[in-house]
Amino acid sequence: MVESGQRDVIDIAYDNPDRLHAGIEVLTFDALKPRLKRSVARRPSRLDFHQIMLVRGGSGTAMVDFVTYPCARGTLLHLRPGQVQRLPYGTDGRPAKLDAVLVMFTADFPPPLPATREVLDGFGPVAWHLPPDGIDAFERAVAELEAEYQTLRAATADAELTGALLRQLLGALLIRIARLPSPAGHPVPAAPGAEVYLAFRRALEHSFATTRSVEGYAARLGYSPRTLTRACLAATGRSAKQLADARVALQAQRLLAHTDLPVAAIGRALGFTEATNFGKFFTRETGRTPGEFRRAQR
Repeated sequence: MVESGQRDVIDIAYDNPDRLHAGIEVLTFDALKPRLKRSVARRPSRLDFHQIMLVRGGSGTAMVDFVTYPCARGTLLHLRPGQVQRLPYGTDGRPAKLDAVLVMFTADFPPPLPATREVLDGFGPVAWHLPPDGIDAFERAVAELEAEYQTLRAATADAELTGALLRQLLGALLIRIARLPSPAGHPVPAAPGAEVYLAFRRALEHSFATTRSVEGYAARLGYSPRTLTRACLAATGRSAKQLADARVALQAQRLLAHTDLPVAAIGRALGFTEATNFGKFFTRETGRTPGEFRRAQR
C-alpha cells in the first residue's frame, strides 16, 4: 500500500511489497499493523483496491463511509475501491487487538464470474456477521488463500500456475459471499424489481453529482417513476428519492473529510447553486451542518 496524504483522509494505492506484479496480497491484521504509519492507523483512508477482512477473534470497531461496524469473531467486511475506512480500532483509539486475515486485491484480479458481479460492485453490502455454523467454511477458504499466497511469495512453485490458482480460490471466496443473506437495508437479489433497482443504482452512481431527479432517471432507464420507487422500496426499504439524496450526502461527507474545498464549492460540485440550500440538505440528511461534520473529522 502507498499513501498520499490530503487533509483528514489518506489515499491508499495498491502496492504489494512481496511481489509487485501480483494483484493480490493475503496477510494477517497483526502483520499489517507494523507497516502502517501512525497517521494511517488513526485516521480514515481511502483505498483504490478491494479489501476483505475475516475476523477470527478479538473485538474492535471499524468505520466504512462514516458508518461504524462492531468487529468480533465471525465479522466479515468487504471494502470496495473509493470507499473511506478506518481500520478496526479499540476503545483507546489504537488499532484493535484482532485475530483477523485480510485479502487485498485489485479490481482486475478476480476471475470474471457472473455470480460475483453484485459482490464486487460499488454499492454492495459492507459487513456481515457469519452464523456459527458458517464461520468454519470461510476460515478454511481464507486459510487456503493464505497458504497459496505464501507459496507464491516464497517462489516454491510455478508462479503462473499459483497465480491462476489464487484467482480461482478468490473467486470461490467471492461466491461464498454472494450466497450470504443480504444484511438489513441492502437489496435481496431475488426481490421483485431487483434488476430495475440495480439499473437505477448504476445510473445513480454515474450521475448523482448532476441530478437527483427520480423522473429523470426513470425516463433515461425506460421505467415510470412509480416502478423505480417500487423497486427501490422492495430492495432496500427506501424510495428512489431517498437513495439519490443519500448518495449525494455520502459524496459530500467524503469531500468534506478529504479536501479543503470551501463548503460552497462542494455544494456547487454536487449540483447546488446556493450554499444555503446545500447546507440545509446536508443537515437534513446527516443531522449536522457541513462545518460541524468537517470539524468532527479532525
